[in-house]
Amino acid sequence: MKESDFTDTLLELLRESPTPFHAVANMAARLEKAGFRRLDEAERWRLEPGGRYWCTRGGSSLVAFALGRDDPCESGLRMVGAHTDSPCLKLKPNPELNAQGYLQLGVEVYGGALLNPWFDRDLSVAGRVSYRSHDGFIRSATIDFRHAVAVIPSLAIHLDREANKKRSVDAQKHLPPVVCRLTTEDTVEWRDVLLEQLRRQHPEAEADSVLEFDLSLYDVQPPALVGLRSEFVAAARLDNLLSCFTGVQALADAGGEVGTLVVCTDHEEVGSVSASGADGPFLRSVLERLAGSSEQLARLVQRSVLISADNAHGVHPNYADRHDPNHQPVLNGGPVIKINAGQRYATDSTTAALFRQLCERLDIPVQHFVSRSDLACGTTIGPLTAAAIGVRTLDVGVPQLAMHSIRELAGRHDAYALYRVLCEFFRSPQLAPAI
Repeated sequence: MKESDFTDTLLELLRESPTPFHAVANMAARLEKAGFRRLDEAERWRLEPGGRYWCTRGGSSLVAFALGRDDPCESGLRMVGAHTDSPCLKLKPNPELNAQGYLQLGVEVYGGALLNPWFDRDLSVAGRVSYRSHDGFIRSATIDFRHAVAVIPSLAIHLDREANKKRSVDAQKHLPPVVCRLTTEDTVEWRDVLLEQLRRQHPEAEADSVLEFDLSLYDVQPPALVGLRSEFVAAARLDNLLSCFTGVQALADAGGEVGTLVVCTDHEEVGSVSASGADGPFLRSVLERLAGSSEQLARLVQRSVLISADNAHGVHPNYADRHDPNHQPVLNGGPVIKINAGQRYATDSTTAALFRQLCERLDIPVQHFVSRSDLACGTTIGPLTAAAIGVRTLDVGVPQLAMHSIRELAGRHDAYALYRVLCEFFRSPQLAPAI
């Protein structure tokens, strides 16, 4: 795939994926077009050599894999992992708030979000609703209002002269968005609003009532290429949909003799402890079904390698002192190997050597990130997956700025470079001898 086509596809998928539910549905659609067949976890699997398959859990996590000619227990799997969720504002179950004649929605913060950038944005609502249909069954569907339906207005500086020096955000008091003006006779039931949207978007659903929902706010400003040379991607949820889409596209395009797999799990931003998170049983369950027995699973895992792909901290030109002076990744400087002595990243010297070798084959520059020794380090699904199944793992990612903001920034060339490296990883019949 050419870089221009890859970038266009990435921007389209980012635009159409405001929540993990939408991201998984869009990735599944691309896999279907590439010849992957859906599997149901509740049914018996009949897998064939050379087959291409995908399955989901909870509607927000996905595993897709392509079997090679050889038994995966003999050849192992080339695996890539990422996460589908991003920090955001989620709606509370009973969100209606009536304050000073305005209807607002109660929200709670999901993950480690930068909160100030959420103010004065054109916000919409998307996610999943569970409803009762005409036949009495409980069903679920995704919805997306798509247009701006809410805003979190800032307090005017005239009413807070110290705003530029020390304004803090109270998540309970300051974040409920305004959605409409109410008259004295007005009442708005949020579930009725959702039912109307559901019927408009899914008339075939024959919905009687909305029972519950998992919805979040998002900025309607679409992804864009920015910069004097259009070399940067500005978008919401780059962390970590960029890695998800890159991994899935590489899986669909690579092909090869060795089995390949991509796992994209939910809830990483809140610790990954869930049935569909990286600290849950989803990936292991799939691998057990591929292997057939505990001994075969152990053999498969020991012959496999996992690349945990999650964006890295690029050095900010205005805050360069927040980086170690010898480890300052720059945007469009190549993919980043992430290392931490405390195992917050799962990379070791052998897995880092593998990634460097792949980059060298393609003449792609590679960078390193290590946190300053006096700053805490974040983490990824890498250490969790390595600990859960014992697979050799490395953590990599494209460098980005404004991580966990409502709008983030990454290098378009880095995303394509990562795609090329993952394709090479999937196609390689043999890994480095040191591994």
